[in-house]
Amino acid sequence: MPDYGHEMRGGAFITPSARDAAGTVRLATTAEDAGLDVVAFQDHPYQPAFLDAWTLLSWVGACTWRVHLMPDVANLPLRQPAVLARSAASLDLLTGGRVELGLGAGAFWDAIVAMGGPRLSPGDAVDALGEAIDVIRELWDPTRRLVRAGGEHHHLDGAKPGPAPAHRVPIWIGAVRPRMLRLTGRLGDGWVPSSAYVPPSDLAAPNGVIDDAARAAGRDPADVRRLYNIGGDFSRGAGFLRGPAPVWAEQLAEVALTHGMSTFIVAADTADDIRRFGHEVMPDLRERVAAERATR
Repeated sequence: MPDYGHEMRGGAFITPSARDAAGTVRLATTAEDAGLDVVAFQDHPYQPAFLDAWTLLSWVGACTWRVHLMPDVANLPLRQPAVLARSAASLDLLTGGRVELGLGAGAFWDAIVAMGGPRLSPGDAVDALGEAIDVIRELWDPTRRLVRAGGEHHHLDGAKPGPAPAHRVPIWIGAVRPRMLRLTGRLGDGWVPSSAYVPPSDLAAPNGVIDDAARAAGRDPADVRRLYNIGGDFSRGAGFLRGPAPVWAEQLAEVALTHGMSTFIVAADTADDIRRFGHEVMPDLRERVAAERATR
């Protein structure tokens, strides 16, 4: 698969622990201090051990000044998309354009239903996600007077648009199965798989599905940024992301140059791991990728 030429970016995927709320926020500020580009939190509103993702993102936005903020990914069955659009735009305005919107079609349906959400079939969940993207983008459009958008699952019928976000908020889509991948290529600004579910050896096929769908929609496949949630261990070992920082940088450079992944978001819940990723892995990764690109 191609290298899409995107800038190398790094992020931290931090557990939104309600037991240690202050510690969760400290890890987010550590990520910013370590030079990372993105702080991401999972969104599981049915999980009482977790802080609410949007409340946490808002608090972290007020405690930081540079790092971008992202739900990784927002749980659409429990996040009404019209309200989510206004929430994301509001936070983007308050933080000076630092919001990136990750969206997911939903999982853990028993828990979603227990919280009052709908139980959707896989096909309906994908359709609902496509409609939600339409609703969100139309509400962000300041040129509209009244918005009519969406479809069967999510729709607007004469809603007033706004507020417009401070910048064009990208929509990253968490996807694994072919239909979601095709939707990502057609509508998404980015793809967000996780290495636990899609290891590097399996990236080529879904990337191809996204690229084909993008071309069929008249888009350049490079319009879809490739993000990658990753996990590893800095102690010595064998396998993907097992070993010291240079091993991580070498392996991630291979993933970037072979599969086009360009934003690496590390699952890390210790300040040492976040600092090591920001101070040691990412600069080395950027140098390796730049050097290889210069020879091509």
